[in-house]
Amino acid sequence: MIKTNPFTKLALAALAAAVLAAACGRPAAKDPAAGESFGAAPVKVFKVRRERITEKITYTATLEARTKINITPEVGGKIARIHVQAGDRVAKDQLLAELETESIRLQLQQAEAGVAVAEAAYADAQRNKERMDRLIKEEAVSEQQREKVQLAFDAAAAQLEQARAGLNLARHALDVSLMKAPFAGVIASKNAEVGDVINPMMGGGFGGGSGGVLTLMDYSQIKLVVAVSPEDIGRIRKGQEAVLRVGSLPGRDFRGAVRVVNLTADAQNKKFGVEVYVDNPDGTLRPGTFGDLVFEVQSHENALVVPQIAILENSYVYIVAGGKAVRKDVALGIQNTTMIEVLNGLAEGDPVVVEGNFGLEEGAAVQVLEEVTK
Repeated sequence: MIKTNPFTKLALAALAAAVLAAACGRPAAKDPAAGESFGAAPVKVFKVRRERITEKITYTATLEARTKINITPEVGGKIARIHVQAGDRVAKDQLLAELETESIRLQLQQAEAGVAVAEAAYADAQRNKERMDRLIKEEAVSEQQREKVQLAFDAAAAQLEQARAGLNLARHALDVSLMKAPFAGVIASKNAEVGDVINPMMGGGFGGGSGGVLTLMDYSQIKLVVAVSPEDIGRIRKGQEAVLRVGSLPGRDFRGAVRVVNLTADAQNKKFGVEVYVDNPDGTLRPGTFGDLVFEVQSHENALVVPQIAILENSYVYIVAGGKAVRKDVALGIQNTTMIEVLNGLAEGDPVVVEGNFGLEEGAAVQVLEEVTK
């Protein structure tokens, strides 16, 4: 067995103590990843800029055809023919459908014959009157005879007028049993079938329907009706431009104009009716769908603007100066969907905190991660 020298043990212990002491006393190496931003709040900023800002109000509306009508005859009867189908485009005065007209045509023939009889009777009475007028001048007949001829003439004239009125009525009945398009448009729906009985006094078909035989619409121009709140109605006027945006047609704006602004509020919802018309010559917009109607109520040119998310408690923002957050009280103007006008408190180019501003405190250290543009 080898024995260890006691002095050797002491030397080793002393050496270990010296190494430990040297290690503890050496300054730590600096972490290259650490820097002056250690502990700073990360933020994103937007530099205040000048641009045109427009305040807009938006309402959702249903697209309606400018003109829509149910085609119903003025007289009752059984449908004999329907000449069009749903979706067909038709011209003004085009024949769309007709009732059975056999009885009406017979009535028309009867009326024509009645007029012929009345015209013959009138002509005979007129000749008698003319002869009587000559005889009266010659004092060859009595006053009683003259009155009798005059009465016969008046009766013949009245009968002729009555016969002609009957003829006109029969012609009208035949005319209205032929259903024609009052304007050019598209057949929106077919509401009856051949053989159905139409009774206009009951509001439509035999079953009590109110849709008539066909529904015709003209949507070369679209009508939109919105109920505007009392707070907004004062900012909308007749002739004002409005923009229609439809979800199924992204990226497209359809411009129209306000045609009607009601002066009184609806008794139920206390809102004001506003009608806007939008041209639709190619039929892109379809009735029955929904869209957003945007009204530009006011605009300011060359305004100082910041994103709305920069505004805290509707009264102040934070800007970055010297690596720290600095609070700035602001006065605000008009706003659109994303931006807001700053009337005072900021200058063009100020870096306003738009992300990371919630919970931020005056004088807090910040680190700008990114400069955004909107």
